[in-house]
Amino acid sequence: MFNFSEELKKVPDQPGVYIMKDEYDRIIYVGKAKSLKKRLRQYFTESTKKSAKVRLMVENIKEFEYIIVHNEIESLILENNLIKGNEPKYNILLKDDKQYPYIKITLNEKYPRVLKVRKVLKDGAKYYGPFPSAYAVNIAIDYFHDIYPLRSCSLNFDKGFTKRRPCLNYFINRCYAPCKGDVDEDKYMENVKKVIQFLDGKDDSIIKDLYEKMKEQSEKLEYEEAIVTRDTINALEVLTKKQIADSADFADQDIIAMARGVDEICIQIFFVRMGKIVGREHFILDDPLHDDQKTILSTFVKQFYLGSAYVPQEIILENYPEDTTEIENWLSQKKGKRVNILVPQRGEKVRILKLVQENSEEMLKKYGQRFMKKYRENMNTLEQLMDLLGLKKLPQRIECYDISHISGVEAVGSMVVFENGEMKKSDYRKFRIKTARGGDDYAAMREVLERRFNRYIAPETDKRKSFSKLPDLLIVDGGKGQINSAKEVMKKFDLDVEICGLVKDEFHKTRGLIYEDNEYKMPVSTNLYRLLYKIQDEAHRFAIGFHRSRMAKKAFRSELDDIKGIGPKRKNALLDHFKGIEAIKNASIDELKKVDGMNEPAAISLYEHFNGRR
Repeated sequence: MFNFSEELKKVPDQPGVYIMKDEYDRIIYVGKAKSLKKRLRQYFTESTKKSAKVRLMVENIKEFEYIIVHNEIESLILENNLIKGNEPKYNILLKDDKQYPYIKITLNEKYPRVLKVRKVLKDGAKYYGPFPSAYAVNIAIDYFHDIYPLRSCSLNFDKGFTKRRPCLNYFINRCYAPCKGDVDEDKYMENVKKVIQFLDGKDDSIIKDLYEKMKEQSEKLEYEEAIVTRDTINALEVLTKKQIADSADFADQDIIAMARGVDEICIQIFFVRMGKIVGREHFILDDPLHDDQKTILSTFVKQFYLGSAYVPQEIILENYPEDTTEIENWLSQKKGKRVNILVPQRGEKVRILKLVQENSEEMLKKYGQRFMKKYRENMNTLEQLMDLLGLKKLPQRIECYDISHISGVEAVGSMVVFENGEMKKSDYRKFRIKTARGGDDYAAMREVLERRFNRYIAPETDKRKSFSKLPDLLIVDGGKGQINSAKEVMKKFDLDVEICGLVKDEFHKTRGLIYEDNEYKMPVSTNLYRLLYKIQDEAHRFAIGFHRSRMAKKAFRSELDDIKGIGPKRKNALLDHFKGIEAIKNASIDELKKVDGMNEPAAISLYEHFNGRR
């Protein structure tokens, strides 16, 4: 049980991002704070000033986590990434399409420009950011044009473009006007390099000059001008702050760091995808023998990526593991392209590794004992399950399968995974039933299991293989009929997997297990019953959610199928943009035209279908 009063005492007085979870371990809110300690205490103290939304959210919070960072800018960016990645229920106002801005220097073209952009592309340009303040970026770029007259137009000089008369920017000394065809390209590039040196943090002369200018303006009582200069200084200083919570580096990376306790270790992994921290995982390991760091990292990396469906391009560690070369070769073969294990010595990678180390230490210090207690409880519960069924080994990996449909329509299957008694959502899988017909649950179960284990036996180089582990125990949500369906599949693939079924009472509640034709009931007050109930509920929830989404898409398709100009691609784009048919019906023509792939005739046709001719 999560003890809020005790856990609040452990929260540090540092900036960071906090994560609220409900009873199903789902993230329901992500927020940022200058002081985690002060902000989290505000949520859990009595106050009449709380809004209705906050009061409702607090009622549903069963646990919280946090990630410490080095400054508020990192908090802003990391909060944004986590919200976009998890879509928490109570962050609805933040779930827009906004992206933090970058500064782009177009080194991929002749006479480069300095631009504000919100997307990073693999186009050969140089990117800085992201920055939490678009206002600061605008001021900074405007000032760059004041002191370095670089072009802002989109003319293509790679094709030798010239024109007789330059634009207004040339006459107000804000552009060299390379369009005239007589600009010294080397001189132009010298100014581009000065901008790069400033953004790289290698030249602070710009800010020093501005401070001198502001001082002179103040002495002359030119206060309005001094305020403008001060705002420019503030904007440029925002741009020079290090931001290790995000990066414009395109390499997908897993950053792994560890912290030692007395007899346990916390290993933390931050997942960086397309330059953004999109999530993290932590593991508490028993360490009674106090193995050296290289051995621990070697063992962990091999075990983690053996069961991982995805391997990044780079794995960043504090120290090289034992047999580094062998591990790199194995992971490269698994991924199908080169994978590098890196131990950085300087630069951005060192800073982000330090961040992961700090969070690992914080996790161990504040949560280590609680995680170890939970881990031991889970191990004890799994031992009870092993003893109850007489299994050959501890069921550390349990997979549970469920089928969902309405009278055979849009049938789907779900696979949920529990490892060491905890949900492993990264291994969850959904299946759209393709061959079984007419609500035949047994045939549907056979189809799901055949597809799952067909991928298990696929060659190592087969990119479809995303199920690299066998379960220690396979659970089907059903009785003897479903168990027999599962056994047929195991026999077909010649696999030795223990199989049992979850049965329900007349109130549709978990009653017990069926294993080898015997039914095992257990008191509802036991940890074993709670675990089985949680597994069954999770499989059912996952299947129902997928089935509902399939039904919603089917209804969506049926209403749009006969509209002129609306094909499959536009239907999917409309669904992604508006999230439902009602929003499409109420949209204006201008709003419809904003959808990817929608032109004006298609938007008019769609609008008139639901609203009549204009």
